[in-house]
Amino acid sequence: MKNAGTLAVSTPSAREVVLTRVFDAPRELVEEAFRTPQLLGQWFGPRGWRMTECTMDWREGGRFRFLLQGPEGGALGISGVYRELGDARTVHTETFDGYPGESVVTTELIADGERTMLRATIEYASEEIRDAVIRSGMEHGAAETYDRLAEMLAR
Repeated sequence: MKNAGTLAVSTPSAREVVLTRVFDAPRELVEEAFRTPQLLGQWFGPRGWRMTECTMDWREGGRFRFLLQGPEGGALGISGVYRELGDARTVHTETFDGYPGESVVTTELIADGERTMLRATIEYASEEIRDAVIRSGMEHGAAETYDRLAEMLAR
């Protein structure tokens, strides 16, 4: 299954993937959805997946750990360290259990009136790792995850 069109995906360099999505919500609400564990647990992950662990130490140098449970029993763990935390820009490392390497994710939330554009730039350690992540279905999972965020923001 592919992205339904709400998420733009590009590969501007050999080691990067850029995800862009517009939300019909003010930047402050989108920020809160990313920073609040109770809210993150409502939307993070593809459809049918649920967050069973959400540990966040929201400060520069703080760590996070998320564990997602899939509809057929599979699990996916994600962990990292917050490097930079600003109002409209964050930078963190990210490691997926079972996948090689660590990526660096720079997320920008750009306010446009009552709408917010999210631009996430993910930099991988190598082109091979980036390509393996793309082949894993990352685009579809990210698109569904951001669709779930949009649905939560609309409530």
